[in-house]
Amino acid sequence: MTPELKLRVQPANAGSAHATGTAPARDAAEKLDSPVGQAVDRATRYLLGAQNREGYWWAELEADTTLESDYILYLYVLGQLYSEKTPKLAKYIRERQLPDGGWNIFYGGPAELNATVKAYVAVRLAGDSTVAPHMESARRKVRELGGLEATNSYVRFYLAMVGAINWSCVPAIPPELMLLPKWLPVNLYEMSSWTRGIVIPMAIVSTLKPEWRLPDGMTFDELFKVPGAKPPSLVWDKQVVSWKNLFLALDRALKLYDRLPWQPTRKAALARARQWMLERLERSEGLGTIYPAMMNSIYALIAMNGDVNDPLTVREIRFLERYEIEEHGTIRVQPCISPVWDTAIAMVSLEEAGVDPAHQSLVTAERWLLDNQILGPGDWQVKNQKAEPGGWAFEFRNDFYPDVDDTAFVLMALGRVADPELARLEASVRRGLEWLVSMQNADGGWGAFDHENNLKFLNNIPFADHNAMLDPSTADVTARVLECLGQMGWPAEHPALQRARAFLRHDQTPDGSWFGRWGVNYVYGTSGVLRSLETLGLSTRADCRHAADWLRSVQNADGGFGESILSYYDASLKAKGPSTASQTAWGLIGLLAVVGPNDAAVERAVAWLVERQNPDGTWDEDEFTGTGFPCVFYLKYHLYRISFPLYALARYDNMRKGRKNFVGIQVRAGELQHQNGHRNDLGG
Repeated sequence: MTPELKLRVQPANAGSAHATGTAPARDAAEKLDSPVGQAVDRATRYLLGAQNREGYWWAELEADTTLESDYILYLYVLGQLYSEKTPKLAKYIRERQLPDGGWNIFYGGPAELNATVKAYVAVRLAGDSTVAPHMESARRKVRELGGLEATNSYVRFYLAMVGAINWSCVPAIPPELMLLPKWLPVNLYEMSSWTRGIVIPMAIVSTLKPEWRLPDGMTFDELFKVPGAKPPSLVWDKQVVSWKNLFLALDRALKLYDRLPWQPTRKAALARARQWMLERLERSEGLGTIYPAMMNSIYALIAMNGDVNDPLTVREIRFLERYEIEEHGTIRVQPCISPVWDTAIAMVSLEEAGVDPAHQSLVTAERWLLDNQILGPGDWQVKNQKAEPGGWAFEFRNDFYPDVDDTAFVLMALGRVADPELARLEASVRRGLEWLVSMQNADGGWGAFDHENNLKFLNNIPFADHNAMLDPSTADVTARVLECLGQMGWPAEHPALQRARAFLRHDQTPDGSWFGRWGVNYVYGTSGVLRSLETLGLSTRADCRHAADWLRSVQNADGGFGESILSYYDASLKAKGPSTASQTAWGLIGLLAVVGPNDAAVERAVAWLVERQNPDGTWDEDEFTGTGFPCVFYLKYHLYRISFPLYALARYDNMRKGRKNFVGIQVRAGELQHQNGHRNDLGG
């Protein structure tokens, strides 16, 4: 059965005359009666003005220079190394070299080996001399960090692809992965969605081994710390019986098979890999709509047909070009684009800020989201076969990969819009919620894109050194789902919610905080969990008070919250770092959930945000506070510094003045048949 749908459509807030204008609904005098109200008003006006005319919000998603470095190598393979793009990409890379010669992977971070090797290769291809001072210092830093041999498998793959190193230095990525039955614990769908999108094209390229050799005389042997050294990831473990040694033995066997004159499975495996990739290209704007998968798919297409001008290849190249941002004589490249995510967060923030629920901006955004709901099949169905489609992806079109976090945020946004055309909205919310609940894992939590994707031993596969082989349940995504279900009116006693709460209790650290998988880091995770439990009416429990005490204890002296990405490497550094707008907002949201608006720590965080707002309603933020893959890749969402502070200040103001949130739609818990066999019978 479907959830029981409860529609409560209320008129726009009394006194509003702005149903199609650009101002919030609340009375202007009340809105501007305090510095907080004025800050909310400024941020609201800025965010409304930033909306695209089609209804969505979309801001830059920034990453490190590994993308620009890879892009130069990519242009070389395309035969476009001498285009006008290369010097602009190289300029961007050079401008970010650290004084010690290396390149980092997040703002303020130390030099990182893989980023430094990639940058060196890129600017060398762009024409920089090996005897130039910046190249000499880069070489020294590479060797200091362990040398080319210590880079991850993906760096070595790209170097082998252009003949810079031997393929023996790269883990085997056989297309036979496509032939493994789904009941085996080692198969394609036990790997995370992003890993699938990255490695299947790599399997095609490593099998075909196209001749994309470096220019004559160009080598990178100077980057080895020990010439000819074997990559540490391919060295046998001292413990004879271990998962690593088992997979290394398999790696050696596969490489031997690769050299045999007779390979009975290879043709079928390669055809299956090709078909898998082509199917996913047809319902997306690039494979997985993430940079590495998109770039690898273009490599695979060229390797298969040898023609850069093939229409499908040209289309995929155009999709990737959309990720370029040209500015100040440089080009930088985004790792992904985030319109659905940006839109959902912006809508929730504006709704909390008191924008009229029938405001044209919200209604237009709502209808854009409805247009982008995914109603077709996807990879998630391999392990969640009984559920119907209904989620949302992160990007404009990525039909195979809706994700839980986006879907939960979108549903929260849709639930607070007053659209007079209710029938479509009702059906969309119902379907989205069904899909969301169906993705719950047996441990009670939710992952991002996949169901039951948590076999830890797969992290020992040699090409799994990108720290993102799996997509297990996480506290932050689980919290988002709980917040969504709480807003929809689901009771804390619902069996699905009880399992989720048990997961969160188990995942809480001894000091009271929760780890943040998709945002930096413990401040993000803790804030999300506390907000979700507040929505369920559970924020006065001992575990919540413990977490709030932790937030108080890590608040910076200036009243803000900050956490360096270094906390992913060293837990003793959790919640330590300069205050930022987004992290201060997260800390404030978490505190408000437990202690309310009249707490000294809350007042200090509010003051930090109000005092540091720019006249245009924005906040400045240099730090990266988003996470791609912990310890490997980080993100800076350019709207985080606006949307989250707006939400936090508006929530504070609403709590202080006793305002109630508008509720447009609630889909209460009825009877759901879960794919894992659990039945939830609440009778409405």
